[in-house]
Amino acid sequence: MKRLLSIELQKIWMNKASRILTLIYFILLSFIALIAAIKFDIGPFKFHLAEMGIFNFPFIWHFNTFVAAWLKFFLAIVIVSMMANEYSYGTLKQNLIDGLSKKEFILSKFLTVVLFSLCSTVFVFIMSLILGLTFSSYTEIDVIFMDLDYLLAFFIKLVGFFSFCLFLGIFVKRSAFALGFLLVWSIFEGMMRAFLAFKVFPNSNTDLYVAQFFPLEAMSNLIVNPAPRLSVVKNIGKQIGIETDSAYSVDYLACFIVLIWTFLFIYFSYKLLKNRDL
Repeated sequence: MKRLLSIELQKIWMNKASRILTLIYFILLSFIALIAAIKFDIGPFKFHLAEMGIFNFPFIWHFNTFVAAWLKFFLAIVIVSMMANEYSYGTLKQNLIDGLSKKEFILSKFLTVVLFSLCSTVFVFIMSLILGLTFSSYTEIDVIFMDLDYLLAFFIKLVGFFSFCLFLGIFVKRSAFALGFLLVWSIFEGMMRAFLAFKVFPNSNTDLYVAQFFPLEAMSNLIVNPAPRLSVVKNIGKQIGIETDSAYSVDYLACFIVLIWTFLFIYFSYKLLKNRDL
């Protein structure tokens, strides 16, 4: 496994665009810390994000993983390009000639996906720990390490999403078309959710039950929007008559669904590669 991972990391590092995008991704992750510096006063109204409790333990685990998940598209470009370049530069055929089996080739790509996801998760953990110890009003040990399952959900979300990107890279062969297909699939899921809600199940919540099995929807359900948990948002909601109480814990059914999709993406990636004439 170490040999396979070494081969992939060398390919990524030797590609200037992939190297720059990877560095930008981790730099942008660190910029989450700059949210603490956002503050402005408008007369008696004072808006200081850090003082609103977003960096309080254990809420910080929810908030930071939710924000960091939006940056995954930078690494998605790297994952898709990583596969597209294999076809463009002929390295896939050369690797197979040099003795690498197709199963080992897919495994090397998946190991890279897992490594990127793991590094992202560890990075967010360390950054959140530092921010929390600096700004949180609660620093008791049991409070600090409460709700760490958001990090697990974040890791699963990245692995699932990058596996989908890997599959698209193999299926389409061109990075631009693969990313375009990702966008089209996102729109397709949105249209299917609307169709289920307004046409098939207009008088029930059955549409939500069905939609949770869609790949991108399942990934989205792993970490829901944390904003309504903030006391200031709850107070505003009460004043205007909007209910903000909801379930915010990690959905383990969504975790299971995403893991199943991850397996299917990798399996069909291998089947495509195995049956395709290179």
